[in-house]
Amino acid sequence: MRFRELSHLGGRTPAFFLVGAALFALFGTTCSPATQEARAPSSKAARSTRSTSSVSGAREVVSNITRDDYAGSAACEPCHADIYVAWQGSAMHQMTRSIKGAHILAPFDGAVFQFKDDAARLDRIGDDRYVAITSPRYGNKVYRVTKVIGGHHREDFAGVEVEREGSSAKLGSGEELVLPVSYVFKTKAVRYKGYSVMLPERGGLRAGPVWQKTCILCHNTAPYLTSILGALAAPGTRAFQGEIVDPLLPRDKRWTFSITDADAFRRALTHEMDFLHGHPSGDSSDASPSQMAAHAVIATRENFGERHLVEVGIGCESCHGGSKEHVSNPHVHPTFAPQAPFLQVHPSAGHREEPPSRSDLIRRTCARCHQVLFSGYPNTWEGGARARDPGGSNINSGEARDSLLGSCQASCVLCHDPHTRESGGRTAELDAATSGGVGNALCTTCHAKLGEREALRAHARHDPDGAGGRCIACHMPKKNMSLDGTLTRYHRIGSPTDAARVEGDRPIECALCHTDKSVAGLLSDIERLYGKRYDEGRLHALYPDWSRNVLLATLESGKPHEQAVAMELLGQKRVSAAIPLIAQQMVHPYPILRSYAERALASILGSSSPVDLNRDDAHIEGEVRKWIQSR
Repeated sequence: MRFRELSHLGGRTPAFFLVGAALFALFGTTCSPATQEARAPSSKAARSTRSTSSVSGAREVVSNITRDDYAGSAACEPCHADIYVAWQGSAMHQMTRSIKGAHILAPFDGAVFQFKDDAARLDRIGDDRYVAITSPRYGNKVYRVTKVIGGHHREDFAGVEVEREGSSAKLGSGEELVLPVSYVFKTKAVRYKGYSVMLPERGGLRAGPVWQKTCILCHNTAPYLTSILGALAAPGTRAFQGEIVDPLLPRDKRWTFSITDADAFRRALTHEMDFLHGHPSGDSSDASPSQMAAHAVIATRENFGERHLVEVGIGCESCHGGSKEHVSNPHVHPTFAPQAPFLQVHPSAGHREEPPSRSDLIRRTCARCHQVLFSGYPNTWEGGARARDPGGSNINSGEARDSLLGSCQASCVLCHDPHTRESGGRTAELDAATSGGVGNALCTTCHAKLGEREALRAHARHDPDGAGGRCIACHMPKKNMSLDGTLTRYHRIGSPTDAARVEGDRPIECALCHTDKSVAGLLSDIERLYGKRYDEGRLHALYPDWSRNVLLATLESGKPHEQAVAMELLGQKRVSAAIPLIAQQMVHPYPILRSYAERALASILGSSSPVDLNRDDAHIEGEVRKWIQSR
């Protein structure tokens, strides 16, 4: 079959994979010749003796993006045993697991989850787990669970339809579907999966999209060539499961790819297509590289499945790049930068005079998956619109892309160790930081002058030993919606006095601490303390009445993601004046906000919620009225 004739397969274009030597330098060492696995790469590119230079000048692998470049995580264990053991238990590695032998927290013991008029029963028969759905609207279905997805904040599931519990015979298409229930660790409860992100209300329980066409490439390990096909393809080619991160960045920060050897690219792509189809597909000597990539995208979209993965779950080479050449020869180091004899990476305008920093390579590697602006929700931070500009994300999983948008060059691994169970461990140190504290010391590694008390006081205009003396309190405010249902830090590192934030975001970021202030009061303080001036027209569009409390004004007229922040803070401060406004959000069109409203009301009213948020809106409204009246 020639490339022109290939049909339907699309390379999911996640985000930049760019990494190998950087995290390797932080967390690993080179392999010992005595313990190395002597498996020579099979591709011509991998067998090449040509060496490349990394940022540090070390010799690196020649190729790390084609299928033949990958060795699998097990090949890393002999030399990196401690890291390998820690990695096996990490939430990142366990992003996707086969149900067989998996440790699962969700109650597959006959537990029944009620959602409006529907129900889902979670059962176990022997080693098999089932989700049986009863739905007057969508019909009754039984699914045998095949995959558990996630392990940090919640467990999601994929499964195949079967005739009944205990049966292994597949019905319908037989494809693995994303199931409509999640188990949330924080609440120890089953939840409708759609309520995890910014999705509008749903009418009942039914299985979602096909797993291998929506979740497979960010949640597992695949050759990076698959991920960049969309970037190499002809303009207008529809991507497979997303894009590399660069279209979601400002133009001056985008990197691009180009093919430098069409024949070598053709051979690599032919090899991948042969593997995908399970038989020789032939090549096309007259197709351009962009045409070949476009045909490969179509073929990937149609055919790529679990059998085509390097491994299920996030493996070592998801970040460190294909490392078979390194396994064969420990003197050749992995690299985070994508490498192939036929590929050239063109850094953004800001990097054309010098190679990218290790930090930038690491952030772009993390942004391969942590770039998400979930579900088509149209709004971003700084007043942005997802369809037209690269505004910051307002919910988990966009952190690395947000970091690339900001001004700070700190690497993700400064705070997060992806090899451990609790990858965000150092954020607790940052939260606890005061003048001279451990957390601030992470920032003063670069900003050395601000390690001095009086310099920090002059910079922050706050007591260096108080909350305002913590670097991340102002520069990484808690205004993003976390996957655990609370608030987490915004990773587009900048200043709360930036015009884009003051004039584009609600609430004014200073209100996250100064919750009692009016719009006029905070604006006056910012202008007086920091010498700033803002566009009054834009501010009046955000806050028509400047005499109003900032958080109440945000709750009244803010966008949904802004309202979530306001409710969380008003609840923490137990602001009784917010009760009527928060009560309205208990039936918010984006149901994820309902849990923020419920938690805020429970805090203000001083009692646990009697409201079942899985019922219909009329029932919820009635329960809320009774709850408020009883208090």
